[in-house]
Amino acid sequence: MIVNNNLVNAAKKKYEAQIEEALATLHIYFTGSVGIGEHPDLLTEVDKYVELLESASGKLEALNKYFIIDDDKSVLHKPKKELIVDNIEVG
Repeated sequence: MIVNNNLVNAAKKKYEAQIEEALATLHIYFTGSVGIGEHPDLLTEVDKYVELLESASGKLEALNKYFIIDDDKSVLHKPKKELIVDNIEVG
């Protein structure tokens, strides 16, 4: 089914953001010692972000599988209408 509305686009962007958050956090945990000192149980933290990654990926996959998102019609991508004021002095 083709769906082209802000709600579907918002859900898609939410899941994409969650994926990016999880990947960024896991990258820090796996490659640097920056976040390690703040979390004594690092394995629990890694598990938390792997679960977030899995959940968001699955949800995004379901949206893409069952709803054909025609193109992005979100508010942020709508062209701004120009305000035309004729012969009006402001101020």
